[in-house]
Amino acid sequence: MTHYSHTLLRDVLDRTKVIAAVGVSANPIRPSYFVARYLTLKGFRVIPVNPAYAGQDLFGETVMASLSDVDAPVDMVDIFRRSDAVPPIVDEALGTLPHLRTIWMQIGVEHAASAAKAEARGITVIQDRCPKIEYQRHYGELRMAGFATGVISSRL
Repeated sequence: MTHYSHTLLRDVLDRTKVIAAVGVSANPIRPSYFVARYLTLKGFRVIPVNPAYAGQDLFGETVMASLSDVDAPVDMVDIFRRSDAVPPIVDEALGTLPHLRTIWMQIGVEHAASAAKAEARGITVIQDRCPKIEYQRHYGELRMAGFATGVISSRL
């Protein structure tokens, strides 16, 4: 797993308001559905992107077929696809999302060349991590369940 500082992860979560979730599923037992729903409940606007569900409603948003269809100012693209599917997603994000600040690849998803390409454009890249888990870790929710998070806080 790639190492990221607590400060970086917290800063990314603090500055993010709108997330395009690429590869999100409408099946409530899939991790992508659960993560996107959780982030919505925490106040993030999550725009689902999946051509298989395009036009359907999910989390109060219309599912988009591709990132090119998103007309909102997206802060973060969260990728729920295999590592070999990352390059065209990153290319599309860089080409169509002018407000993009972060590309986040879920647990098990990494692509060094795409990460370097995005970073060269000033985009923060997080690989092999889950924003839901990082949110819980940095905002005290995992501590409530008895996990040692490595984050020092006066909150329980």
